[in-house]
Amino acid sequence: MATFGYTRVSTKEQTVENQRREIAAAGYQVDYWFADEGVSGKVSAMQRPQFAKMLEKIRDGETLVVTKLDRLGRDAQDVGATIKTLAARGIQVVVLQLGKLELTSAAGKLMLAMLAAVAEMERDLLVERTQSGLARAKAEGKTLGRPAKTTEQQRQAIKAAHGAGTSVSALAREYGISRASILNIVG
Repeated sequence: MATFGYTRVSTKEQTVENQRREIAAAGYQVDYWFADEGVSGKVSAMQRPQFAKMLEKIRDGETLVVTKLDRLGRDAQDVGATIKTLAARGIQVVVLQLGKLELTSAAGKLMLAMLAAVAEMERDLLVERTQSGLARAKAEGKTLGRPAKTTEQQRQAIKAAHGAGTSVSALAREYGISRASILNIVG
């Protein structure tokens, strides 16, 4: 029976190499690797391209190894559904973060539910801190978001030129910005 390794990172700047090394260091001889790179943890496991490919390839009774619980889903419900799907096929799921816990046993299900709930709470707290920081920055008068590509003076000139009949495409070329940006300015 084959052993499958699944890794995921949220951005293209990150690498799955550390996860691969961690799995190998734990003594697992992985026959097939699947990695979703640049895929947010907000995307449910079944909707991730490489996870879906892995599910097509893995056979009943084989083994799936991941480094952490959050690789299997975005929240407690998603992790639970993913584990149920795999368990129904007799696929052994090894989460290095949990040690040698059989996730389909009663104790494993309890531990899984608790850890998934804690992970979900941590994500919620991160969102709260982010929102709090954004509110504070706004209150301090800081400008949020991407810097404008044009100055107020340029925007007035664009409006005037468009009013005088210059096409959106010509203005986009002249100012080096997209047609959509021009349409937002003149809109």
